[in-house]
Amino acid sequence: MRNHSLLSFILLLFFSTALWSQQDTSSTIRIVPDEARKQVRIQEYNLIVVDDDIVFNASGLDGEGEISINGESSTIDFTKGRGRLDREVDVAGELLLLHPPDGNYQLYHASKRSSGSIRLRKIPMWLSILPPLIAIVLALIFKEVVVSLFVGIWVGAFIAGGMRLESLYYFVLSFLQVIEKYIIGALNDGGHLSVIIFSLLIGGMVAIISRNGGMAGVVKSLSKYARSPRSAQAITWLLGVAIFFDDYANTLIVGNTMRSVTDKFKISREKLAYIVDSTAAPVAAVAFITTWIGAELGYIDDGISQIAAFENTTPYSIFISSLKYSYYPILTLSFILMVVYLKRDFGPMLKAEQRARTTGKVSSTASEVAGHEEELENLDPVPNAPLKWYNAVIPVMVVILMTIFGLIDTGISSCYSSLVDEGVSNLSASWGSVWSNLGALLPNPEGGFFMKLGVLIGAADSYIALLWASLSGVLVAIIMTLSGRIMKLADTISTMATGFKTMLPALIILTLAWSLATTTEELHTATFLTSVLQDSINPYLMPILIFVLSALIAFSTGSSWSTMAILYPIAIPTTWAICQAQGISDGHSTELLFNVISVVLAASVLGDHCSPISDTTILSSLASNCNHIDHVRTQLPYALVVGGVSALAGGVSTALGGGWLICFILLIVSLLSLFLFLWRFGTKVDE
Repeated sequence: MRNHSLLSFILLLFFSTALWSQQDTSSTIRIVPDEARKQVRIQEYNLIVVDDDIVFNASGLDGEGEISINGESSTIDFTKGRGRLDREVDVAGELLLLHPPDGNYQLYHASKRSSGSIRLRKIPMWLSILPPLIAIVLALIFKEVVVSLFVGIWVGAFIAGGMRLESLYYFVLSFLQVIEKYIIGALNDGGHLSVIIFSLLIGGMVAIISRNGGMAGVVKSLSKYARSPRSAQAITWLLGVAIFFDDYANTLIVGNTMRSVTDKFKISREKLAYIVDSTAAPVAAVAFITTWIGAELGYIDDGISQIAAFENTTPYSIFISSLKYSYYPILTLSFILMVVYLKRDFGPMLKAEQRARTTGKVSSTASEVAGHEEELENLDPVPNAPLKWYNAVIPVMVVILMTIFGLIDTGISSCYSSLVDEGVSNLSASWGSVWSNLGALLPNPEGGFFMKLGVLIGAADSYIALLWASLSGVLVAIIMTLSGRIMKLADTISTMATGFKTMLPALIILTLAWSLATTTEELHTATFLTSVLQDSINPYLMPILIFVLSALIAFSTGSSWSTMAILYPIAIPTTWAICQAQGISDGHSTELLFNVISVVLAASVLGDHCSPISDTTILSSLASNCNHIDHVRTQLPYALVVGGVSALAGGVSTALGGGWLICFILLIVSLLSLFLFLWRFGTKVDE
């Protein structure tokens, strides 16, 4: 009853707000059509559409304003109360985000009426947090994520459509748009399709190497080293750190490879998913050469380009300098080892581990265990299959090596095009020629090996690399199975299709999560959260404030990359401006800036770990074959404990002056604090 009451309260609050927003006379504005112009008063200033251009009239308004029409932003310079957007627009059916020089963000939905006039309906900005919030709350309450995500998307579509309750038609229309607009839109993205195909192919490969005896051979071989639950978890952690170059590849390879090993030692699926999830993104976020590095450097460059003091400083050198403040990724990787070594757990994870050890049920419920055992029976080695470890390891190694090859090859192609644009002479498309001339793309042409490699990997297309890798892995698995006469071709392809099928439930969740992310982008959820919390404060509090803000945005949107894209261009210049305005020295201001840059990255990973709508969290559940909500519930306390210590360490570090020595000392203190916390509040799990 309590769950239903809470759901009823949430829905009542939402619809009450929708009704209120429509009854508020300042929220419903009409644009009266005219042959030359249409005019509307929006609170303190006028918006005029003149010959398809937007003109603003506002008495005494001067400075730079901004308007975003359906996600496309433009800047408007106001002079003596007048500013003009010189481009053609059709506002009907669009979302308009207005940000005048002297006001807060305001969101409007424009719709045409039957009379031909246009109505602008104001959408309270705080409603933008409802779609992800409702999806998250419903998922945690009912432990069913598909319906919860669908409801969240539906709510987002209803809000983005102007919250029109005057007709049942609009309510039904928003329901239909969940499929028509958002889910199809998520599937109509090349990157998303690449992840789906990569996941399906990895699933097919895992099914083949399970049936041909390869996975059983791996378990048999690793059993020499994995002789206890502790050593099995340690090996899982080691593999997670070793596959550092991409979080998607890391998650799917490690989860699928180690699942049989951890099952043998009665390690809960929740613990496996935690280790997989908490090694994938943290190590990819801080490693020098990863598929993240290009995006990270691009976002950092957007921010420092607005600061004259860093005109001759490379984003890569700034990224390296900021790593000393990357407490959360480092502490997360260390905390896993503490949990493994001490054999102590707490919270929901403790119950999951005790259940697995005492009952042998590695999954949470009897129905899930039964379903999983049936699946494992279907993927047991075929009769008389040789239990050879190389039948599994070779295809997996092909995936890893082809990912690296793909990153280098696509990076070379991209850098070649950039070098041609730079007018570099005596250049060919060969790897050697591009590598030797790569200095032309660096601020310092004599840049070292790692700077060149960083530029190369940063320019690579990780999606193409992953597709090449997964396709090659499946092909090698098929060839090895056929050449060893373990299965016939028809049986091998049928097994691959079975592997595809095992990936579908999580891919449905992943697609819905992407669709929900589209609604948060449309409604400018991150913009609202940022604008609420970005007021000028003591600069020494900026690392903690940015940490909280970054974690909240990543939790609400389910994406650490979008969080970085949003916050870096705002947090970097804002931090520098506050430091300069308050007379802080350039050296200390630089350390604060490095801290904030690191904090955005680290806290976005924390928010990702805590969010049930995060793609990497979903993939971790998929690869570990763990109930998704169980994974979120058990990982959340661990992530929050490490996140709290990380935020405190980041705040104290710059208050003490920053620098490598202070950061190292605080890192040791943080590690000791986490060790003592686990020793005091953790309970030992018997093996």
